[in-house]
Amino acid sequence: MPQLQAKYPLYLNGKPMVSGAELAVTDKFTGEVAFRVALATPEVIDAAIAGAERAAPAMAAMASYERQAVLDHCVRRFRERFDELAWALCIEAGKPLADAEGEVTRLIDTFRIAAEEATRNYGEVQPLDISPRAKGYMGMWKRVPIGPCSFISPFNFPLNLAAHKIAPAIAAGCPFVMKPASLTPLGAIIIGEVLAETNLPEGAFSILPASRDGADLFTTDERLKLLSFTGSPEVGWALKAKAGKKKVVLELGGNAAVVIDRDADLDHALARVVFGGYYQSGQSCIHVQRVIVHEDIYETFRDRLVAKVKALKSGDPKSRETFIGPMISVKEAQRLKGWIDQAVAGGATLLAGGGCEGAMLEATLVENCGRDTDLYREEAFGPAVILSRFSTWDQAIAEVNDSKFGLQAGLFTRDIHKVLDAWDRLEVGGIVVNDVSSYRVDNMPYGGVKDSGLGREGVRFAIEDMTEIRNLVIRRDS
Repeated sequence: MPQLQAKYPLYLNGKPMVSGAELAVTDKFTGEVAFRVALATPEVIDAAIAGAERAAPAMAAMASYERQAVLDHCVRRFRERFDELAWALCIEAGKPLADAEGEVTRLIDTFRIAAEEATRNYGEVQPLDISPRAKGYMGMWKRVPIGPCSFISPFNFPLNLAAHKIAPAIAAGCPFVMKPASLTPLGAIIIGEVLAETNLPEGAFSILPASRDGADLFTTDERLKLLSFTGSPEVGWALKAKAGKKKVVLELGGNAAVVIDRDADLDHALARVVFGGYYQSGQSCIHVQRVIVHEDIYETFRDRLVAKVKALKSGDPKSRETFIGPMISVKEAQRLKGWIDQAVAGGATLLAGGGCEGAMLEATLVENCGRDTDLYREEAFGPAVILSRFSTWDQAIAEVNDSKFGLQAGLFTRDIHKVLDAWDRLEVGGIVVNDVSSYRVDNMPYGGVKDSGLGREGVRFAIEDMTEIRNLVIRRDS
């Protein structure tokens, strides 16, 4: 497999830079330092924001085909560096290789979609003669770049969640500064390496690993016109409160539910719940956390699910056979282990897993979990799934909605009337029918309601956030 470098630079105004301070990044399975990256100081962050402000006119002036060419170059280079990118994810994020390769594929998809959208920044001709006073007037509007953007990306998808900010910004013509997660900065740095090969204007991008304490400018600086943050609700809402006048987009996670009705294809539902609950150790905002099963099929589904969960292979993510790798840190594994123990002490039944060694938490399945426990109410963000049963459709709907989150939900049923009813009544940003909440395609509108955030990702929808409507009115009879 590819070898990683011992040290990596940050990218300041499109150019690599080695600073005095460094961030050590560990192999999440072994706990050993795998490589080091340059750490941005507040002075470097200030210089990056100044560079983005200077670059805004040049970025806005780029022709659509020029922005498309930049994105096409990235697609080509990511394909050439596919194995390197997947290996980097395996090391810095602890992702099993299959999950890592899947994320690289999605990185490529996201940039490819953005390349297409770069030439689709449509406006509209609007009739204004709605009353006698407006006779002879016509209107037109177009979208223009919002200006310098600030991006803060999380540890769990170091490539693709960075891509969902970077690629739309280039397609829209917005310069940006990005803070990747300190635990997993390499994916964004490699994207920076590839962007540095293009003819983007100086200052068009900066990739800046930074400590949380030193990164306040990403949120508070008024030169930045948009903040896009993906991460925890606690941090996200706090950043919004400090962001001032800039537009804010937040993707803050959830505790997603999946409903399995009595007419569901159980073989299919079982396979998808195992995937959705435990892929990349459950460290996904739309990981299946709550599985709500009709009482007529509950015991059958439960017993078959227990057997499948117990058969999952845990271990070194570098092995092709591994399905469950480490959580991002020992601290996070211990946090979720504590939630599981609390739920069991409160009366929940442990059906599988529950053990923890270092950052390795076993694939865990519980039933009869109290609704006042952290495991039920909060975002588990790890390989833990809760089973419950329902008898009526209204009970299922109410249980899905019994959450402060509302990102996505899954629904297994053959009844189109229930599908449409769920679409009306479920308090979520998206519903996936005959699949799990964890399913996402990179061109769809993705985001949530309640504590799950504000706004939508998905390239076209991110471009809308990164642009503003500029109106033109023409009086034709003067």
